[in-house]
Amino acid sequence: MQADGTKRISALFISDLHLQPAQPAITAAFHAFMEQQAPAAASLYLLGDLFEYWAGDDDLAEPFHQEITCAIRRVSDAGVAVFWIAGNRDFLAGDGFAAASGATILPETWVADIGGQRVVLLHGDAQCTGDLKYMEFRAQVRQPAWQQQFLAMPLAQRKAIIAGLRDNSRKAHTEKSYEIMDVTPQAIADIFEQTGASVMIHGHTHRPALHEVAGKRRYVLPDWEPDSVPPRGGWIAIAADGAITRHQLDGAIIA
Repeated sequence: MQADGTKRISALFISDLHLQPAQPAITAAFHAFMEQQAPAAASLYLLGDLFEYWAGDDDLAEPFHQEITCAIRRVSDAGVAVFWIAGNRDFLAGDGFAAASGATILPETWVADIGGQRVVLLHGDAQCTGDLKYMEFRAQVRQPAWQQQFLAMPLAQRKAIIAGLRDNSRKAHTEKSYEIMDVTPQAIADIFEQTGASVMIHGHTHRPALHEVAGKRRYVLPDWEPDSVPPRGGWIAIAADGAITRHQLDGAIIA
């Protein structure tokens, strides 16, 4: 905090944790971040795939989902404005999740003035336009009619379908090049042109980096895997003065 009580960090950004009970190290890292880093920020943006999957808000009673949702709620109750942009794994999070977590659900592309900079935020999967099969699938499951029909199924049936889709996705990834699964330059250029933003922050690709093109900066968030060698994960911060920094899981700034 500054002397006047305001927060020095305007916003923090994370994505692609893929939280699930089978990955306790990631869950522990998430809790550490929420307890040690998030309260220092004025706002926290969760930019998709926080969960490995989300079968519907009626799964909020599941103990693991309660644990994660309550962690978000504690941050929100502490005065941090929490915002959510859906990923390709948790796009079914709806009003029930928002009410339980205290998060505000944003459209899949959102422009905000943060630290005096015009920043466009997104998950990033919609910009992987070279992956035609995925784009066709995405167009289908993002339809309200499809979602209504899917959510009308019993929860157990939905989870079984999602498990099958995850298996198919893992197999498909072994057959696709990194270039196809990455965002396409034209899709990124279109977003910058449509929004007038000078900074973009997104996740999805699991290829963390800072790209600078024609005076625009595109920051890609990392996925989280504390047990890998070296550990993967971290966040992006925007300070009140507009300075943007990339952080490793231990908080160290990435040069």
